[in-house]
Amino acid sequence: MKKYLFLLMFSVLGSFGIYAEAMPLSIETNISLKSPGNPAVTYKLNQSAEGLLKAQRELPIQIKQEQTNNGDVSEIKITLTAKERVYYNLEQIYSLPGVNHNDCEFYMPGFWYHRNLRSPKEAPSFHTSDSWQVREDRLSTPLTGIYNNKTGDYYIVLRIDDFKYESLAPHNSGETILSGKTSLGFTGFRNVNGNSALVFGFPYHEAPKTYIRKLTLNPSVQAFEKLEKGETRQLVWTIKKSKAQDYSAFVADVWNYSYDTFKPQQVKTAYDTALAKKVLSNFFVESYVDKYDLKYFSGVHMRIDNCASTPSVEIGFVGRVLLNAFNALEYGEETGNNDLVKKANSIFDSFLQYGFTSNGFFREFVDYGRNSETSIYSIRRQSEGVFAILNYLNYEKKKGRKHPEWEVKIKTILSNFLKLQGADGSFPRKFDDKFNVSDASGGSTPSATLPLTMAYTYFKNKAYLDAAKSTAVYLEKELISKSDYFSSTLDANCEDKEASLYASTAMYYLSMVTNGKERDHYVDMSKQAAYFSLSWYYMWDVPFAGGQMLGDVGFKSRGWGNVSVENNHIDVFIFEFATVLDWLAKERKEPRFSEFSQVIKTSMLQLMPVEGHMFNIGKVGYYPEVVQHTNWDYGKNGKGFYNDIFAPGWTVASLWQMLSPDRVENYFNNKK
Repeated sequence: MKKYLFLLMFSVLGSFGIYAEAMPLSIETNISLKSPGNPAVTYKLNQSAEGLLKAQRELPIQIKQEQTNNGDVSEIKITLTAKERVYYNLEQIYSLPGVNHNDCEFYMPGFWYHRNLRSPKEAPSFHTSDSWQVREDRLSTPLTGIYNNKTGDYYIVLRIDDFKYESLAPHNSGETILSGKTSLGFTGFRNVNGNSALVFGFPYHEAPKTYIRKLTLNPSVQAFEKLEKGETRQLVWTIKKSKAQDYSAFVADVWNYSYDTFKPQQVKTAYDTALAKKVLSNFFVESYVDKYDLKYFSGVHMRIDNCASTPSVEIGFVGRVLLNAFNALEYGEETGNNDLVKKANSIFDSFLQYGFTSNGFFREFVDYGRNSETSIYSIRRQSEGVFAILNYLNYEKKKGRKHPEWEVKIKTILSNFLKLQGADGSFPRKFDDKFNVSDASGGSTPSATLPLTMAYTYFKNKAYLDAAKSTAVYLEKELISKSDYFSSTLDANCEDKEASLYASTAMYYLSMVTNGKERDHYVDMSKQAAYFSLSWYYMWDVPFAGGQMLGDVGFKSRGWGNVSVENNHIDVFIFEFATVLDWLAKERKEPRFSEFSQVIKTSMLQLMPVEGHMFNIGKVGYYPEVVQHTNWDYGKNGKGFYNDIFAPGWTVASLWQMLSPDRVENYFNNKK
């Protein structure tokens, strides 16, 4: 490991060629010791001549610090040896010399971007505090970065470990003694007398609050690990200083550095594309509902234990009923399954007859159990519905089957899109059937780029292409250039993965219908947004405690993406993004993208529910959704399990799209 780190540091040094005269870092170290039944006592430590960290009084633990500097990377190694049984929590603070906290923005991958000001005060953000530290399993890579907007300098701290152990904690606030060994430390940033500081330590200590549930902040939690007499624990961090032209380049640099450090490998599973689709297709078989005017595959608001169909149907977002109908149709015809073909066609026919509002929008969400449906619509769900139907129409046309009534419906809804689009190219997030906007936020705009580009290709109407290109202008100006990706997911209003993923994919679609310098620009924009989407995906495998189901079944988190600041769980939201990564790898000669795409494509098939390996899911092929990998939940089950309610409609659709990598290029190439 030490040899590997040295080679890595030398490689990074050679790339940047700066800060060659690195001096030992001045790091403040504190240790808190707890005696069961008593409050912990914190001691400030000072380094002695022999390299030991000592307090003003004799402690029951020996702490040795070694620091190795190599250009812009320093390795900090702490060795703890218990002189007698001890319960400890170690903290280190690296105050950045001359770096004003007000000049900085911050980064904790998959959890914190800029100052998290898109998030409400009930979630971690600067609205609550300008200093935050969190447990490492909240993060897609266990690191914190601080970017100085005035100078372009950035600093990151990254922990190196095998990350094998986790233990159950009796409390999720206050001081808590862990039930066993853990590999989880903490990382974060702090305002220290006006200067920014990296703060990190072990085991975890979350402050000023700990985020335990959606929009629920608890008081701080500080964990204590036990060391028996003579037992030793070694901790290693690397601190890197470098420079980037802006926050976006900073995130890209850190992702590349993290990837080169962790080198995540593919996860071995038993599934190739054919077998994976065969298992997932059981969802189409068992979820079909035909007793209402709209026929559908039931995929929302169902229980994980029985997967019983529900009376709710949703066009996009977590339902994806039309995309699943297309998937079932295509698969049914490929495999000669006439029952699937019949079910899929009945869904399309029912939506053609009953699926639209008076002004031609899709009926987005209908709850037959309550005899109600939403009257507020979203550009995201509407776009996902059009996306599915254009795939269907294109497929049908190649089969020699025409659907003029569907074409009229889609032209109407596209006309509605053009009415909704703002002068800046953006689309409002939410509106009603009379075009009254209730949420003008433009974070969901890239979801509309996909169907607009597809519609131009299908209908040969340049107005759709002009509208798509106009979205790209908005995306570049307001999202990509500002590295501000937000509010694409509909059940949160915050920084999220899906906005960056959609932005990258939107530019990919536009590259399919453009040439020359214009196309090159879209490729560059796709790559820039891709780094932010990638930043949400896990580089490492978080540990689980015994009894936490995900750990017991050997689940690996690498390749899975965190969702948003508000919704702190991982899921299989991928759709075309793995294909985009493979495409970018070729376009921009970036092998890391295609390598990590393979990690994603293998890892995301791990929890396939099949007989004998159901992973706590009630039916074969109903792929799990809310995978709770850290100390956060929606109110049920917690780390190592799922929430009790889930939506397999979108998980099946996402994986199916991932397993159909030629679908996009075939759609566009067919028209050229």
